[in-house]
Amino acid sequence: MVKKDVTIIGAGAAGLMCAIAAGRRGRSVVVLDHGERIGNKIRVSGGGRCNFTNANISHENYLSCNPHFCKSALSRFTPHDIIEMLRRHNFGYHEREKGRLFCKGSSLGVVTMLRRECIEAGGEIRLKCRILNIEKKGLFAVATSLGCFQSESLVIATGGLSYAGLGATDFGYRTAEEFGIAVTELQPALVPFTFNAGDLNLFRELSGIPIDAAVSCGDKRFRENILFTHRGMSGPAILQISLYWERGDSILIDLLPERDANELFTARRKSRTEMRNLLAGFLPKRFVERWLDFSTIRSKPICQYAEKELRSIAHQLHNWEVRPAGTEGYEKAEVTSGGVSTDELSSKTMEARKVHGLFFIGEVVDVTGQLGGYNLHWAWASGYAAGQYA
Repeated sequence: MVKKDVTIIGAGAAGLMCAIAAGRRGRSVVVLDHGERIGNKIRVSGGGRCNFTNANISHENYLSCNPHFCKSALSRFTPHDIIEMLRRHNFGYHEREKGRLFCKGSSLGVVTMLRRECIEAGGEIRLKCRILNIEKKGLFAVATSLGCFQSESLVIATGGLSYAGLGATDFGYRTAEEFGIAVTELQPALVPFTFNAGDLNLFRELSGIPIDAAVSCGDKRFRENILFTHRGMSGPAILQISLYWERGDSILIDLLPERDANELFTARRKSRTEMRNLLAGFLPKRFVERWLDFSTIRSKPICQYAEKELRSIAHQLHNWEVRPAGTEGYEKAEVTSGGVSTDELSSKTMEARKVHGLFFIGEVVDVTGQLGGYNLHWAWASGYAAGQYA
């Protein structure tokens, strides 16, 4: 029997940050993980460069049944705090588009930093540790393949269902339900869309082609690249809008977000340039051919179109309607939306209201960030918040 003040299950971003924060308070901490190494999702973040936060963090960048829940944790651990931690370890970073902050070196540097901070704070990490059972009889007793761990506080930081290949499981959700704590509907998020059969036949050969566009669903709009895949559409704008898309919804794509197609046609009203050639000056030629087929537009010289036809084509260029068949699921999703209900947790401490000493942090909670470092920052912030009280 190993006795600690705090047992944390999950050696990812949230769990390690919680261990650091609790350890600095003088709490004895053990972090358990079934994997062979810590921080697997951190390692692949940002294509291996770790998009560790965003310069423009706001609660408005998060999706939750309670949109105000994340405010408390975000206010107490800011981008400045994680930047300062990186600086202490001499890890450089740089800012890319839309405030996204990336490491100058490999994401492995962030993992190394967290391990060092955890150990310096007195934390212990046990890997290849399979959880067999959890009981609460005054103290929490966690039976594992490495023995039994007993503690006053138990923190669940096991993440969501995305990246199953990196060890993702439903453990956190099952644990919540075993303690009578509600879990909201789970869905893959920040995930590519799939085409229906007809659209797939038309656009499949465009796989790998990016287009600068603006994508909308309802009142949400994102301006970034879209990318055709062998199954449908991906790219930053598509991943962003997937957070707000529900099955059966259409998305609208503005293919010329910086131009007015009506003005473009008016300026060339007497031109004998064919429509396909004109549009190929602004969009990939192969895409133009397929898009004209999709939109049942016959290419001919601009001067041969009626005004009404040109207005219709301009409208379609700014409002290309696509109805995805679905998504590529958890296998390709970057995160899981939904999770442990925020109604069940204290926004200040991340502790379960029904179970004293039980905390949930990170992706397992019903707080999902947009693309761009927001989800990693939620892991830092929620882990830090729980670490002040666990």
